[in-house]
Amino acid sequence: MAKETEKEIDYRLMRAIQKGDMVAFNEMVNRYKDRLMNVIGRMLSSQEEAEDVVQETFVRVYQHRQSFNFQHCFSTWIYTIALNLARNELRKRRKFKFYEISEMQGNEREFAVDPKLPSRLPQVLNQAIKGLPEKYRLAFLLRDVQELPYEEVAKILSVPLGTVKSRVNRARLMLREKLQPKLEEQNAISKGTLLPVGLL
Repeated sequence: MAKETEKEIDYRLMRAIQKGDMVAFNEMVNRYKDRLMNVIGRMLSSQEEAEDVVQETFVRVYQHRQSFNFQHCFSTWIYTIALNLARNELRKRRKFKFYEISEMQGNEREFAVDPKLPSRLPQVLNQAIKGLPEKYRLAFLLRDVQELPYEEVAKILSVPLGTVKSRVNRARLMLREKLQPKLEEQNAISKGTLLPVGLL
């Protein structure tokens, strides 16, 4: 029997959740809570606020479980709910730009930073991501940090596929421009070596 795809697992769990199965709901929470925290934590100024938004996201998922359309990816649906809640939170606080999008630590492993490199490197990388304009930052986080397909990022952000690809490429270029001089200054990488994240 072929292994279930991520999409098939989501659909199986959602069908069970629609029948009120709380074990399936808890499994779905465990599947997505860390992924959502990774993105929402970079948008809001504190882990506590991010946790509140992620918790509210799952409440909404359960409340609106019957309205889920199986023609769409569950992951697209849940990311869209979470991002909308986070944006509402920012609006409430009259913060219209995602200044704190890269404040949350703990995801440096996503960037496969060599442990022999200076420990400041993840902070340098986070600062560089933080400096990206919002539209490029969010596209980069969803595509290169969360590793969502381009098509899914396009649906979440409600922009055309070509726009997502363009934004991600632009974000990578901007990060390269920001990081390369710093890395060379610190002698953090050997000649001709780049950060193995595919962004440089």
